[in-house]
Amino acid sequence: MSVDKVISDWKKNQFKPVYWIEGDEEYYVDQLVKYAEDHILSESEASFNLTVFYGKDAAWPDVLNACKKYPMFSDRQVVIVKEAQQMKDVDKLESYIQAPLASTILLIAFKDKKLDSRTKFAKLVKDKTEYILTKRLYDNALPEWVNQMVSAMGYTISPKANSLIVDHIGNDLSRIKNEIDKILINLGTRKAITEEDVENYVGINKEFNVFELQSAIAGRNLLKSIRIIQYFEANPKAAPIQLVLPSLYSFFSKVYMVYGASGGEDSIAKQIGVGPYFVKNYVQASKTFRFNEVEQILLLLHQYNLKSLGIGAARVEDAALLKEMIAKIMM
Repeated sequence: MSVDKVISDWKKNQFKPVYWIEGDEEYYVDQLVKYAEDHILSESEASFNLTVFYGKDAAWPDVLNACKKYPMFSDRQVVIVKEAQQMKDVDKLESYIQAPLASTILLIAFKDKKLDSRTKFAKLVKDKTEYILTKRLYDNALPEWVNQMVSAMGYTISPKANSLIVDHIGNDLSRIKNEIDKILINLGTRKAITEEDVENYVGINKEFNVFELQSAIAGRNLLKSIRIIQYFEANPKAAPIQLVLPSLYSFFSKVYMVYGASGGEDSIAKQIGVGPYFVKNYVQASKTFRFNEVEQILLLLHQYNLKSLGIGAARVEDAALLKEMIAKIMM
């Protein structure tokens, strides 16, 4: 079951006795825990009937005792175990999971990892609880996720603004959500997020960012590429090399896929896993660089990633590495 479906059921006062949420996307774990903590019980009910444990400090007998209590001045109580992956003997909760109280809602948040599916306890959890597995989104799914999230809040976001945020932040849903919230606070009565909003409230320069660097390389524009790198050099937090190189590798990996794609731009966009707005850069790069050149670029990116880590090269400034690499790409 998805997190959205669970929250939808809770809004209808439909509850299960035990929820177990685990996986490698902590944003969804946090989302479910926060809703359970803030919304299942009213403020007056929560003062008597909400118990929160942290796995590192929680003893399993204390969790069991809390779950077996009966609610006061309410039909139900909520018990939450955060960071349950750090809890010793979490499998000792087995007896309660086998026979939970109907008046207790137990939420166990097992963050950033999963139970060993081969164990008896893991099989019990999947069989006897409302089991939710979160999975990290693929990078190419991030722009659509941003669109859906912004739309659900009653706003829109331009494709360029979307790209600026995704390229700058990467696959960190919690941070993306926080930055979007920061923008919305400053929008006033407007309902559309623009690239100017991203520049003003997130601090991403709309002319000097990884997205614009990709565009400059796609057009084989050495001068513009160097200017962007010089901006990165003067503003190290704007685009560290650890962000730039993976972004460029992802970009040219998709350019590599363009050669095997067919049809118009909309069809190519679907085949390589990007939005229609963004596909032009990939198609342009496939025309600017020959197939064998893209292969060499991917190899260069791998080599310079190693160099940035100090492997196979003396320590060199990040900007110097990027300039050297871009020069070789443009040759």
